[in-house]
Formats: sequence, C-alpha cells, structure tokens
Amino acid sequence: MSIQEYFRPQSIEEATRLLADQAQGSLILAGGTLAMPLINDGISMPEMVLGLKDSGLNYIKDQDKYLVIGATATLSQMASQTKISMLSEAALAVGGWAIRNMATVGGNFFAPPPGGDFTAALLALDAEITFVSSQGERTIAVKDFFTGFLTNSMAPGEIIKEVRVPFPEGKTAFTKYGRRHANTPSIVAIAANLGYQSEKVSKARIALNAVGPYPLRAVMTEDYLLGKSLTEQVIQEAGEIAAGECSPFTDAIASEWYRRKMVPVILGRTLEQIGD
Repeated sequence: MSIQEYFRPQSIEEATRLLADQAQGSLILAGGTLAMPLINDGISMPEMVLGLKDSGLNYIKDQDKYLVIGATATLSQMASQTKISMLSEAALAVGGWAIRNMATVGGNFFAPPPGGDFTAALLALDAEITFVSSQGERTIAVKDFFTGFLTNSMAPGEIIKEVRVPFPEGKTAFTKYGRRHANTPSIVAIAANLGYQSEKVSKARIALNAVGPYPLRAVMTEDYLLGKSLTEQVIQEAGEIAAGECSPFTDAIASEWYRRKMVPVILGRTLEQIGD
C-alpha cells in the first residue's frame, strides 16, 4: 500500500497529537536520508508520513552544563558548532555535505551498521536522550537506547525530542577508519573521552561503531584503563580487550576478521591522540 497521508506539523505538540491519533502504519521523517531510499525501493510502505522539518526541533543551545541538541538539527549544524569538538569531528565523518545537510542528529540513532558514527560520539560523552509523546516526556541515557539490531527502547507514540550532552571536562578524540579518506562507510569508528587525575586515567568512556549491531560502549576496556597512565603497553592491552568485547560482522565493506583486527589499531591511534 502506498503513502496515503503526509503531515508536516508546525510544532512538536502537533506532531505528538497526530502520532497518537494515527500511530499504526506511520513513519516519522526528519532528514529522509535513511527512510526515503527504503520508500523509493518499495521496502518500506508506510500509510502515513509525519515530517518533522517544521516542528521546531532544529536547535543547538547551551543549558547549564549541557549542550542541548534538537532532534532535527542537521549534521552540518553539528559540524559547524564549536562547543564540543568531538561532535564536530564525528559529524564531519558522516557522508558528504549533501548527506550532512539533510541527515539529522535524531535520525542517526536509527542508522543501521556500519552507520551511526555520530551516535557513537554521543555515547562516549554520556549524553541523554529525551522522548516526547502525548503522555509527556521521559529521558534516558543514550547507552540505554539500543536493545538489539535495529531495535531500541522507544515506546509506541514517542518521538525523539532532543539530546543533552554534558560538556566534557577531560580529553576527547574521535577516529574513523574506512576504505577512503572521506565520504566512506566505517570499518571501525572509535570515540573516547578520558578524565585524568595525577596523570592517571580517572574516567574512561570508549564507544565503538561498525563492529557490532549498534554503537556500543567498551566497558571492560574502560575499567582496564582506570588508574593507569597511557603507556605503550597499556594502550596495546586496552586494544586487545576492546577487540574481544565487540561483535564485528562481515559486509561489502570489510570482513568480521578484518574489523576485529583493526579495533586495537584504531583504538591505539585514538588513545595516542589523547595522550599527546
């Protein structure tokens, strides 16, 4: 069945009302870089499309100790902001300018692997995600968003409203490795956020992308780094631990074996960048 209705709400309140009335067979559309190819190829056949372009969620603003990002803010907007450098780096790693001008922060949460590089940066920064529905709002940590391959913790009738990112106090780095220098799918992408006390790691957040069913935290690697200095041996051992706790896959870009082999290499480059 083809699309029967298209709505372009002028506010998030209008969007949630429409979604509550017609939740069955509906598709929420932001930038369209993920959804439109599926619709054009006949893979996705929604009865109703809810376009969020005019819903007022394309903001980026400071709020206390957080950078608050509306769900429809584009990756081009994120690439241009200067408040959190790792978010700019991660945004620039996604596609080319044509994609970044349309792709949104909220939409990146739904990118199938190896997509989702920007979300990996949010994961390493301990970001929170806020959902809104006709029943109100709720907020969870980004680390609790994913529940499996293309599945998540959103409830029926909910829309991603915004992401709250605490300003990092430690050092950050983002490294993406692909077949080409730019505009390329990830073989491995790693975001790191480390805090220091007396020249030793006091806080560690390591997020891996393109080596599992969704962007994931390397929690065993994080625990290993605590209380240590970033020596060559520590970095090497951290890479081996990270390689063991990811779940790579084989696709047209790279094999499972190659992805796993590259995790220690890319994590090493990322940690060396922080240690410099």
